[in-house]
Amino acid sequence: MPLLWLSLGFLCGIVAGWLLEGALPAWLAGALLLLTLALAFLYYYFNRLAPRLALLDRLAGFWPANFEALLPGFILPLLPLTVLLGLGRYQATLPRLTPAHLAWYNDRPGRFMVEGVIAADPDFRDASTLLQVEVERLRPPDAEAFQPAEGLLLARLPPGGGWRYGDRIRLEGRLRTPFETQEFSYRAYLAHLGIYSTLSCGYCQTCAEPLSKECVWLVERGQGSPLRAAIYDLRRRLLGVVHRIFPDPEAGLLAGILLGIEGGIPEDLMQAFRLTGTAHIIAISGFNFAIISGLLVILFGRLLGPWRGMLAAWAGIALYAVLAGASAGVVRAAIMGGLAVLALRFGRRSSALNTLAFVAALMALFDPHVLWDVGFQLSFMATLGLMLYADPLASGFTRLAGRWIPREAARRLSEPVGEYLLFTLAAQLTTLPLILFYFHQAAFISLLANPLVLPAQPLLMVLGGLAAIAGLVFLPLGRLLSALAWPWIAYTIRVVELLAQVPGTSRTVDPLSPWAVLVFYLALFSLTLWGRRLKGLLSRTGAWIGGAFPAERSARLGWAAGLAAALLALVVWQRVLSLPDGRLHLTVLEAGSGEALLIRTPAGRSLLINGGPSANALAGELGRRLPLGRREIDFLVVAATREPQIAALPPALERFQAQNALWAGPSAAGYSARELRKRLAAQNIPVIEMRSGHALDLEGGARLEALAVTRRGAVLLLEWGRFSALLPLGLDIEGMQALLDGPTSGPVTALLLADAGHAALNPPQWIQRWKPQLVLLSVASGDPEGLPHPEVVQALGGLPLLRTDQRGWIELSTDGEQVWVETAR
Repeated sequence: MPLLWLSLGFLCGIVAGWLLEGALPAWLAGALLLLTLALAFLYYYFNRLAPRLALLDRLAGFWPANFEALLPGFILPLLPLTVLLGLGRYQATLPRLTPAHLAWYNDRPGRFMVEGVIAADPDFRDASTLLQVEVERLRPPDAEAFQPAEGLLLARLPPGGGWRYGDRIRLEGRLRTPFETQEFSYRAYLAHLGIYSTLSCGYCQTCAEPLSKECVWLVERGQGSPLRAAIYDLRRRLLGVVHRIFPDPEAGLLAGILLGIEGGIPEDLMQAFRLTGTAHIIAISGFNFAIISGLLVILFGRLLGPWRGMLAAWAGIALYAVLAGASAGVVRAAIMGGLAVLALRFGRRSSALNTLAFVAALMALFDPHVLWDVGFQLSFMATLGLMLYADPLASGFTRLAGRWIPREAARRLSEPVGEYLLFTLAAQLTTLPLILFYFHQAAFISLLANPLVLPAQPLLMVLGGLAAIAGLVFLPLGRLLSALAWPWIAYTIRVVELLAQVPGTSRTVDPLSPWAVLVFYLALFSLTLWGRRLKGLLSRTGAWIGGAFPAERSARLGWAAGLAAALLALVVWQRVLSLPDGRLHLTVLEAGSGEALLIRTPAGRSLLINGGPSANALAGELGRRLPLGRREIDFLVVAATREPQIAALPPALERFQAQNALWAGPSAAGYSARELRKRLAAQNIPVIEMRSGHALDLEGGARLEALAVTRRGAVLLLEWGRFSALLPLGLDIEGMQALLDGPTSGPVTALLLADAGHAALNPPQWIQRWKPQLVLLSVASGDPEGLPHPEVVQALGGLPLLRTDQRGWIELSTDGEQVWVETAR
């Protein structure tokens, strides 16, 4: 296995170059060259001049019998040389800090003007947008003209902006060195990506709201690679289609799995995936590619046969990589996934290990910093685990099961168990130390969650991808096909959420030291190499890949028909349950300290009032309540324009279409208000400015009235029959006093506390004036401003208080006479 050792030597040299943290010392280079010459002489002497005293023969009593095949003698002189090459390759990637390099100006006083091209797909998040910019020139604070500069910059901008790969932009701000703490070095993390400078433009991490100063300008578009631009454009268009044909959070999950865009997944759902150890199906990593590749081999192998199934799996991996953006990390993960296909098809351990090590060394040759990429490490180890342990575990299970049931039945049973349990266990065995080292979390429930979730992933990806591509060509066809993919996505979400509620599903562990990880791998691979029992198992390649359960064709057709009927019934029942029930529903969504309210009328119309601070949280809440396939909101009501109240709305309009909009409050109150007005105008959504006394007919006698319009927004009253709810989202001091002095008064059925329970806007006389039977509060858990204020809670006396930080979402439903209350917790 010469290729294995030469590749490992090169990789070890790269690690040694990193440990040196500087230029390669001349004495080390000389020592490695001398060692190469010494080993070459020893090999020539023992194997040519004195064959009877061959070195390998003397060691034959200790090393495995096939040691000479594992480590041929002629490799020994070449190992120091490959280490030296690895050292030199890593050293060549280190930047030389000169006035021509961007990092030269880090942490200097003043604001720099920087111009460059966006070098990767923008990372749009709830609170900010991250751009990687390939800098071409800059202008120091005390200079009047630009000067040439080079380097990769990570820029943090306000959320949104419509930036694209290939845009030439100009930014103004302070250049900073990435931070470091005792627990984590962001500086080292970015350095391995080639980034040594950061710039926060129009964004302040310590401020409650984005800065108002404009500091980023678009110079021109289309300056990047046409191929990458086409891939990113396809990805962006597919993302739009996914959000138009699937509800949330299913759309967010499919976008994460299929396109590698995780920004649309609500945080609570993402946490459920972490707790159950199934987050790997979302991340576009080698672990994900390795698992999915194996499942594609099994699926296509049964449908098309071994060889055509393998080619179809490769095609699926290539398409998956393109849809995920074809970035460097994705391409690396796809290559590892392709290797997993080879390993599973042929079961040749030596050839697979040679290929795996060579591909890793080849990737490191082009980019030595890839060795520090967590995704690459998980890729490598997951693929290695499949190569080494998938077949032995399946064979061992077959023999163990054969003690109690007939051997043929045991062989049949080992196929599904191997595919969905042992297959995952083999990959988890070699990735567990890395997961504990990086994430400090052990998910014991993953041994149950993965076998339940993974079988649905190939169909989820194939059907979801077909629906997205069809929707790109003809949207109604995409909506039709989405009905086939939606049950698998919904199944994945429900299983993960259910298992995440089991006590003790995940446990935080103390951080592992790198030495503990190294000792684990040394022990594991030593046992693999020297253990007779495991070595015997490794010599038997499994016949479980590509086999099919012997079954009659009629039975298969019966299973297919039954599955199709079950899927159809699931979709039909979801539609039936989402039909109007003749009641008026008011839901306080779980949206943090900024309010987001959803009203559904007795006839089934929907009104969204504000949106809260998080677009992902809002999309997830709406997706669970709107009918399957419906992405429209009849009325968007902007009742206040502060950042925490409407920050989610501009990006949410990319996922949901509003038919009409009602607006109260200043149009230029902040960044989100300005962006929202732009989005409404771009989508030709009519905007009606609210005035005091305006009322919206909700059919059947229900109405939404603006009791007052203040400088901050509107105070709304929702009424139907004997039910009424006061929603003072835009209340200010002057408006409150005017309502206290005016003729309108309680009692009301429900009162929403203004401004997340701020004392100034919820005095005792305000609460007494309305005489509510029930008090609602939208507030984030652990609100940084200490809301709600204690005196407000005390002023409620014995009134029932429902809080989103304690209860989750809160829904009131009424027929005009009675009221039903339901909460998430």
